[in-house]
Amino acid sequence: MVMLEHDVLVVGAGLAGMRAAIEAYRKGANVGIISKVHPVRSHSNAAQGGINASMGAEGTPDSWETHAFDAV
Repeated sequence: MVMLEHDVLVVGAGLAGMRAAIEAYRKGANVGIISKVHPVRSHSNAAQGGINASMGAEGTPDSWETHAFDAV
């Protein structure tokens, strides 16, 4: 078994975790990051589209179907 030692251990490789790791590293800490998924598969990356909704404003062709098509 290999035992690694770090000053700071960040759990999660989403935006908050990566930002915390960068700041700790800049302050001189030896940083380790652990994540259950690859960083590009984190929730922050997967949710980059933000929160959107189909408003269906009168006179527009907006619908949940066109919203889903645009999101995918």
